[in-house]
Amino acid sequence: MEQEKMHLFFEEKNTPPKEFNNRQLVSKGFLNEITIQDFPLRGKLVYLYIKRRRWTDKESQAIIQRDWNIIAQGTRMTQEFADFLKEINRY
Repeated sequence: MEQEKMHLFFEEKNTPPKEFNNRQLVSKGFLNEITIQDFPLRGKLVYLYIKRRRWTDKESQAIIQRDWNIIAQGTRMTQEFADFLKEINRY
């Protein structure tokens, strides 16, 4: 019998990173989707599908993306995202 699986899909909000508040950014869609296989949740494999946004700086034409190195310790995600996942796990 194949183990049950849970698939969660996330798209980053169209809110530019705070560290670029002083620049005029234009949303330019998403980077390639990434998939993270997480630890089982109540006996289910969990797959997280994450689509990260990218923006273009109007002045320099530089491509901007959120710095995901600002992460919750011991995870591969931001503290806010880790808190969100903990919250939905309670329901």
